[in-house]
Amino acid sequence: MSPTTAEPNEIERSEPHEDNREENHEDAEVRRREEDRRGLFKKHPAAKPIVFLVAIVAIILVGWFWWESRQWEDTDDAEIDGHIYPISARVSGYVIKVNFDDGWVVHKGDVLVVIDPTDYTVALEHARADYQDYQAQAEAARYGVPVSSVGSFSQIRSASADMSSAQAGVAAAQKQAEAAQSQITEAEANALKLNKDVERYRQLLGKREISQQQFDAAIAAADAANATVDARRADLLAANAQVKQAQSRIEQANAEIKNAQATPNTVAATKAKSQSADAQVLRYKSALDQAQLNLSYTTIVAPVDGVVGKRSVQVGSNVAIGQDLLAIVPLRDVWVTANFKETQLAHMCPGQPVKIKVDTYGGRKWDGHVTNIGGATGAKFSLLPPENATGNYVKVVQRIPVRIDFDGNDKPDFNKDGLLRPGMSLEPDVRVSDPCGNGR
Repeated sequence: MSPTTAEPNEIERSEPHEDNREENHEDAEVRRREEDRRGLFKKHPAAKPIVFLVAIVAIILVGWFWWESRQWEDTDDAEIDGHIYPISARVSGYVIKVNFDDGWVVHKGDVLVVIDPTDYTVALEHARADYQDYQAQAEAARYGVPVSSVGSFSQIRSASADMSSAQAGVAAAQKQAEAAQSQITEAEANALKLNKDVERYRQLLGKREISQQQFDAAIAAADAANATVDARRADLLAANAQVKQAQSRIEQANAEIKNAQATPNTVAATKAKSQSADAQVLRYKSALDQAQLNLSYTTIVAPVDGVVGKRSVQVGSNVAIGQDLLAIVPLRDVWVTANFKETQLAHMCPGQPVKIKVDTYGGRKWDGHVTNIGGATGAKFSLLPPENATGNYVKVVQRIPVRIDFDGNDKPDFNKDGLLRPGMSLEPDVRVSDPCGNGR
């Protein structure tokens, strides 16, 4: 066989084989197209329940997230708040000691700053001496009141007794004067009788009818009667003088009574002086107390437990009254101020639980509760609050401060590690679906 004759035969034998391969390829393509038309669930019968289950779970999760989002309100406009105690000087003076620096922990009663107490010690001693002096004066004035009262009472009684005695003396002197007058009358009558007897006896003596002895006896009796008259007249003069003396004693007793009646005024004046002295004692007692307070103010102590900050005082400084020296931040007395939008407050009220996430500590959370909702928006408390009535009105969603207290903040060991510091940023989540604890 020649080569030329063999080639056509080979070509003829190869052509049927190529046709078979083309037919097989077309059948495979048809089968593939038919399988594609069957779909995923026909190709994978187990996929249908899996997809259905995944769809149900997805719907449940979406519904749960939607429902849960309606139960909570959160904001990132929140921070930890706390009181900052400014420590200032209550007296002026020279600082001789400063015991704490910024960031140091102090406890209530710790001595922070000491001001030179020398001047205030001297002032205290001076005030104490003045107080003791006026105390003694007031004591003497108090003793004078009863003495003056007793003296006044005695003087009034003595003056009254003197008046009674003077009046009785006048009455007695008048009686004596009347008796003396009666005695004069009697003596004059006796003297007249005896003088007439002498005249008669004189004639009888001339006739020698009586003896010389009888005549002399008559003369002696007449002289004695005349002397008695003179004596009675002298007694009358003395009695009249006693009457005048007794009357003068009445005038003197009157003057003493008037003087005694004025003694209550003297007693009142003594009492007033005593009261004035007591008032002076109170005045100087208050000055002594103030001096003691000023001396105590030279030692400045911490009013609360906390951390020192903003220290501006140094040893050697001359401080004035009211000058700020440092500040103390009490770490136990902290809370959260969260500024929620007004649209978030529809279902928020005091007592609802809160989850507090502090930015500083990542995922760590604290429990708390809503304490109260502010009385006005933050804008109303600003230095220049908005006044919509005076310009173009633009509606802006306002924020209202809400106070949130940490649970357990009333316990002694709350925040003892100092993790919570005023000013820290945080994110509170309020569960608004819970009932209010104590009403709005």
